[in-house]
Amino acid sequence: MTASIAETHSKPVPAAILAGLLADFGPKTVLSDPADMQRYCRDWHGDVEGSALAVLRPADTEEVSRLVRACATAGLAIVPQGGNTGLVLGGLPTDAAGHVVLTLERMNRIRTIAADDFSAVVDAGCILAALNASLAEQDLLFPLSLAAEGSCQIGGNIATNAGGINVLRYGMTREMILGLEVVLPDGTIWNGLSTLRKNNSGVDLKQLFIGAEGSLGIITGAALRLVPKPTRSETAFLALRSLDDVMALYALARRECCDLLSAFELVPPEGLTFAKEADADFVPPQIADAPAYALIDVAATGPIDLRAMVEAFLETAMTRDLVIDGVLAASERQAAGLWQIREGMIEGQALRGPHLRTDLSVSPSQVAGFITESIEELGRKLPDCLPVAYGHVGDGNIHLNVIPPRGVEREAREAMLYEAKTILNAVVDRHGGGISAEHGIGRLKRGDFETRRSPVHETLLRGLKQLLDPADLMNPGCQLTSPRDGADVRSLG
Repeated sequence: MTASIAETHSKPVPAAILAGLLADFGPKTVLSDPADMQRYCRDWHGDVEGSALAVLRPADTEEVSRLVRACATAGLAIVPQGGNTGLVLGGLPTDAAGHVVLTLERMNRIRTIAADDFSAVVDAGCILAALNASLAEQDLLFPLSLAAEGSCQIGGNIATNAGGINVLRYGMTREMILGLEVVLPDGTIWNGLSTLRKNNSGVDLKQLFIGAEGSLGIITGAALRLVPKPTRSETAFLALRSLDDVMALYALARRECCDLLSAFELVPPEGLTFAKEADADFVPPQIADAPAYALIDVAATGPIDLRAMVEAFLETAMTRDLVIDGVLAASERQAAGLWQIREGMIEGQALRGPHLRTDLSVSPSQVAGFITESIEELGRKLPDCLPVAYGHVGDGNIHLNVIPPRGVEREAREAMLYEAKTILNAVVDRHGGGISAEHGIGRLKRGDFETRRSPVHETLLRGLKQLLDPADLMNPGCQLTSPRDGADVRSLG
């Protein structure tokens, strides 16, 4: 059963306003039937339900502008939504009378691809995987890689400053954006779609909207930085004796594989179990049992003997007694099978039911100590729960999830998960880390974000919101508290 967080905190909106939207924009753009709206009013995992007056589906930037102006006139708050694959409730409406969802799903055009400039301009609703399928025809790549790439949209990726497995080599989404087109809260269109690599003409305004989760404006288009599509890659799955050895191996890989190291993932032993639970046909690699595993990907273009480089790196790692066993993929199919472990373990955890999903970050040098300390403390205080630590350890991003025992009643389960979150956040604070490495703040982490902001940080954030959205109509309650938001986020993790 899903948990409802929809409460009406604003005055009821007259039915005439909805009728006016339908009359002005038509039923293809304005959805009002609850059955049609349902998938836009719940989170990706289906654990939490919200509510909205309508779902708006504009076809182009001009229509977004007109819809925003109409909503501002009516006093309706807008919750922008991309592929709705976020994990922090940033795209969830929470007011059946005062919120509308504005989805960019119909705005999915690739406007231009400039192969010689290694850039593209796209609608915000472009699906990440579909974009890369088109770019591959010209041997190009937009190097963002996420588990949700078949559903997530470029605009949502930008609004949340998405991370993923390629951050080591290419950086967060922020580093891949050359320019933006944004509809501001009053309906004004700001066109900043420059594809220049170097433009030092004053304040870089696009940065205001990257990571703002739609709270300052609606991203409708983006100019993207592309790279040559790698022509070869090498994937290895390695068994190690300890977390310390994992991090020592990462340091070696950074030096031995240079800037060609694309991904370095920590996989716990439970990861193989979860992958099998997610897919009964999954065949795990023949590798020794170990306390920790590393999944590594190295990729290149041009005349580079990548295989020799990786084999030399692995030989050095074995000589230093960092690796006790390993598998080096002999084909693309085998490489895909190794990556299935990483993807399947996420699905396997979801099959265990509602659990705590964290997105924490510490300095890479502190990863091993942070995980060890966290698991020990969880073991003392929540011995019946299963902690699962994995993630992009090369950039310090740890997903330390906590799965409660089967059969626990909902109230007891929520109490366990809230305590687990409190424990982990305290350990993060002691290590000088962050509570959101790549997922954003949304509504789910808003309270924890508030308690960790300095007064100066608070003043700056509130000042930007007041300057750009003085009526608080753009995704109210996302990142910052708002009387227009009906979510009780404390009980949600």
